[in-house]
Amino acid sequence: MRIRTALAIAALAASATLALAGCAQLEPVSPPVPTADSTTSPQPSTDPAAAWLDGGRGIGLVTYGSSSLACTPTAQDVSADGQTITVTLADPDANAVCTMDFAPRATFVGVPEGVDPTKDVTVIFHGGGFQGRLPLAGGSALRAGGSSDGKPSAGWFSENGILLLTWGSSTCRPVVSDLVEDQDKKGATVTFQTDATQVCTMDFVPRITVLGVNAPADPSGYSLTLKGDHLDGKVTVIG
Repeated sequence: MRIRTALAIAALAASATLALAGCAQLEPVSPPVPTADSTTSPQPSTDPAAAWLDGGRGIGLVTYGSSSLACTPTAQDVSADGQTITVTLADPDANAVCTMDFAPRATFVGVPEGVDPTKDVTVIFHGGGFQGRLPLAGGSALRAGGSSDGKPSAGWFSENGILLLTWGSSTCRPVVSDLVEDQDKKGATVTFQTDATQVCTMDFVPRITVLGVNAPADPSGYSLTLKGDHLDGKVTVIG
């Protein structure tokens, strides 16, 4: 696999009953990652990781904690010095109410101008109770700069972990109802819940969904077939 991260998560089963508590009172339980089959997966790591998204115009930074949207870290500031990207994460909202699960969450980071995603990059992050340094391998198919085309994209952040980026309303984020891997292990079909009565804000923001799959022998060419919630299409996973 072309990516290099500080961890490898497994395809993880859904968490048991979740209770609400303050963010500072998190108690770890099984991460609720949509998965095709968790019975044969290795034990997961909970180290941070990163993946290319949006054709090289964005990066997904993975941390672990409450899966509640209000408790997912956000990028307060992003800068670059050569091929080193520094991300400052905002301090968490002390009044936010967080589920007590311990799951992988992803923060979208726009790649600053001047960074070449075809070459290796180092991502340094700090703030919000997190800090670390992650190497991220460049890819010849990635491109630098420019505005997003607003289309779905996906990237490997571990041998079993995929980040799926979609764009749309911040109040109507995609909800996975099913994930089934192809028999040839060359891809998976992801089905989303569709609610025609849902009222959504008119903003257009990046939304990242974490997916867990069984590690393919060859990740190149692995693709996701998306169905439902107006996301129908096919996406090749970067990495």
